[in-house]
Amino acid sequence: MKPWLHPLESPLGTLLAAANHEGALVYLGFADHEPRQALLRSLEATQETLTRDSSALDLLRDQLDAYFRGSRQRFDVPLELRGTPFRRRVWEELQRIPFGAALSYGELAKRLGDSKLSRAVGAANGANPVSILVPCHRVIGRDGSLTGFGGGLAVKERLLALERMS
Repeated sequence: MKPWLHPLESPLGTLLAAANHEGALVYLGFADHEPRQALLRSLEATQETLTRDSSALDLLRDQLDAYFRGSRQRFDVPLELRGTPFRRRVWEELQRIPFGAALSYGELAKRLGDSKLSRAVGAANGANPVSILVPCHRVIGRDGSLTGFGGGLAVKERLLALERMS
């Protein structure tokens, strides 16, 4: 494992996290499921900006633990979302989806100003570097079906169920 990736145990399996030297989270993904090799390669190319200091991730660990216990609905972990301006707009909009709610890719595209952008929104959603905190799991198919998720559809279903029960 890369020395700047920190494993975090969760009810959904091992998560991997990376933070920068300023203490902002730049990556959170599922160790066993996400094919995020391109994203991890881009992080590795800038690894001098990443930290091995676990104190930067203590807040993340505490907030994730509370989330999985059902006692936290919002995160205030500092984030540095690395991506194109369009992707960053999508990720910002994802963070506006309320806890326990879900919307379709088309609805998310409308919120961004163009309902024809649903495929681009889906691609940006799939490139989300910070799973759970940037809640891409809250985006579903137009017919209400569960669609792609980097952690797998079973994990997406568990996250949505956890939020409905809290």
